[in-house]
Amino acid sequence: MLLKEKPAGFHDCEECPIRHRAVCARCEADELEMLEGIKYYRSYEAGQRIIWSGDRMEFVGSVVSGIASLTQTMEDGRTQMVGLLLPSDFVGRPGRSTAAYDVVATTDLVMCCFRKKPFEQMMETTPHIAQRLLQMTLDELDAAREWMLVLGRKTAREKIASLLAIIGRRDAALHMARADGMVTFDLPLTREAMADYLGLTLETVSRQISALKKDGVIQLEGKRHVIVPDMDRLMEEAGDDSDGGLLN
Repeated sequence: MLLKEKPAGFHDCEECPIRHRAVCARCEADELEMLEGIKYYRSYEAGQRIIWSGDRMEFVGSVVSGIASLTQTMEDGRTQMVGLLLPSDFVGRPGRSTAAYDVVATTDLVMCCFRKKPFEQMMETTPHIAQRLLQMTLDELDAAREWMLVLGRKTAREKIASLLAIIGRRDAALHMARADGMVTFDLPLTREAMADYLGLTLETVSRQISALKKDGVIQLEGKRHVIVPDMDRLMEEAGDDSDGGLLN
């Protein structure tokens, strides 16, 4: 069920959990007040489609909590997951009237939405928003280029390690924690979703996660809570150095 009212636990921009990473990260108090006037929240349940490819976009916004997938469908009905939207990621394209991809909530998700036309007008008069959105777009481009390497050249073990490193580093950034040494996070994806995103079979994903656990690269508590004792070692398993990474 989609809820348009403000979800419990979310307050003003200054108290937002993604405030330091979202499109409004550089905004001053008066600019935040302007955004408040065009802002609303939406909640989605896991599996619910947020946007259909080709739909007219009436809003843009940021993922506040949860995770969503970007999916493209071919003419014969085949689908491919082409990206993930994690907390603080931006949804929608100012200046474009229709959506390029299907966006589906992979987990329960909350979005901070802005009415599209007023947001586009603010971009023209508020350099802080335009500059931050440009920076986020360039970061997304870098991540997409790196992900081409993951899918095209890395082994199954390196793919799993890369995805875990992405999620671990992003979770640390959201909580303003260090992304080295020991890192802990809750894995927001099922193994089926990981397989879809990485182009692997479910059996391969399960086998590689078990191998990483057996080798001490990761520890698991239950099915979703991941402990990385040494982030540098995980990055080595991913085929990257400790200063690399796929998402900033």
